[in-house]
Amino acid sequence: MTSFSVVGGKSLKGDITPQGAKNEALQVLCATLLTAEPVTIHNVPDIRDVNKLIELLGELGVEVQKLHGDSWRFTASNIDMDFLQTEAYEQKAASLRGSIMILGPLLARFGKAKIPKPGGDKIGRRRLDTHFLGFQKLGAVLNFDYKQHLFKIDASKLTGTYMLLDEASVTGTANILMAAVKATGITTIYNAACEPYLQQLCKMLNSMGAKINGIGSNLLTIEGVRELQGTEHTLLPDMIEVGSFIGMAALTKSEITIKNAGIAHLGMIPDAFAKLGIAMEFRNDDIHIPKQESYEVDTFIDGSIMTISDAIWPGLTPDLLSVILVVATQAKGTVLIHQKMFESRLFFVDKLIDMGAQIILCDPHRATVIGLDRKFPLRGIKMTSPDIRAGVALLLAALSAEGLSEIHNVEQIDRGYQQIDARLRALGADIKRIN
Repeated sequence: MTSFSVVGGKSLKGDITPQGAKNEALQVLCATLLTAEPVTIHNVPDIRDVNKLIELLGELGVEVQKLHGDSWRFTASNIDMDFLQTEAYEQKAASLRGSIMILGPLLARFGKAKIPKPGGDKIGRRRLDTHFLGFQKLGAVLNFDYKQHLFKIDASKLTGTYMLLDEASVTGTANILMAAVKATGITTIYNAACEPYLQQLCKMLNSMGAKINGIGSNLLTIEGVRELQGTEHTLLPDMIEVGSFIGMAALTKSEITIKNAGIAHLGMIPDAFAKLGIAMEFRNDDIHIPKQESYEVDTFIDGSIMTISDAIWPGLTPDLLSVILVVATQAKGTVLIHQKMFESRLFFVDKLIDMGAQIILCDPHRATVIGLDRKFPLRGIKMTSPDIRAGVALLLAALSAEGLSEIHNVEQIDRGYQQIDARLRALGADIKRIN
C-alpha cells in the first residue's frame, strides 16, 4: 500500500495544467474497438484506470503504440474474441468499472460479448440496468450468470429503434451509442446524457464515419452505418481536476493559475465555487485564483442557507461535491451539501470531523457544513482514501491542515489524478510518497 505524507498549512504558488479528462478517455479508448483502422488519441492521462484499460485493450488484440508524450495509437484489426473466455480477462475486466464500455463496440462489430460485474469506487450501488436495457431494445439477448457474476450478450443482429432511457447515465448512453452506430436503421435515444465527455465521443464517432445528430442535447438520433474508419482525437482538459485546483487554491490561501482549463466546457463548476465566495479571473482559457485570506458562503436571495447539490449535466457533476464540502469547512458561513446520486459518497466526512471540521452528516445524502472562517484550522491526522474523489478531497484537507497528515491507500487517488504529488510539489507543497 502506498501513502502520502503531507505537512500542511503552506501557501502554494504557480501554474498548473490539468490532465486529459479521465471520464472521456475511458469512453473514447473503448470506441477504438469499432474499427480495424488506426485511431490516434492525444492528451491521454497517465493514470491507473486509463492504463489498466489500455492494458486490457492490448490483451484483447488491439495493437497499442505510445507515440510521444500523451499521444497513443490504437489499431484493433486483430481482435481475439477467445480472450473473453479466459480467467485473465475476467480478473482484469472485473477490477475496472470503465471496462463495461467495451460491450457496445464489441456488440456492434462482432455481435457478441461478455463481461464480469465490474468493480470501481466504493461509493454506493451503481446499477448497470440502463446499459443492458438499451442493448435489449436494439435486439440483443442478455443472460446473467448469478453464480459467476457474468453478463453474456448475443447481438447477432442489432436493429435501430426508439428508446427512452430510465436514467441519463453517461456510461450507459456511451455504451448504447457505440452499439447503435453500426445497427441497421435509425436509433433514437431520449433522456440521453449530454455531458461534454459524451459530446466528445459523438464528435469522434462522427469523424470515424458515424451519423449522429442532436449532440449536446438529451435526444440523440443515430443512423447506422456499415463500417467506421480511423481518426485522430484530442481529449478535453479534466474538469474534475480543474475544480479540485480551484478548491485547493482557496483552501490553502494560494495564488494559482490553471492553464488551458477548457473554460467553455466547465458548465456550473465555476458558479458552484463562486457560491462559496471564491474569487476567480478568466484570462483567455486560463483561470487565475488570487490569494484569499477569507471567503464567505453566499445565501439564497431570501437569506436562507445555501444548498449545493449535484445533478445531471448541465448541473453540477457529483465528482466535485467531496472537494466542495472540504473547501466549505474553512469558509465563513453555512452550506448544505446534497449528494443525490450515490448513497455512500459522504461517509468520508468522519475523517474531516476528526481533523476539526464542523460537519453534521444528516443522512447518507446530506451534510451540513458550518464554516468557521479559518478560526479553527484543520489538524493533521492519519486517514485512508476510500475512493478517488474523497481521496483527493482528503488530500486538499491535509494541504490546509496544521501539522503532519498521512493518507493511506493513495492508489485510489492515482486512479484519477496523474502524478499529483509531483505536480503539487512544483507549487510548493510539502508532500512525499511513501511505498
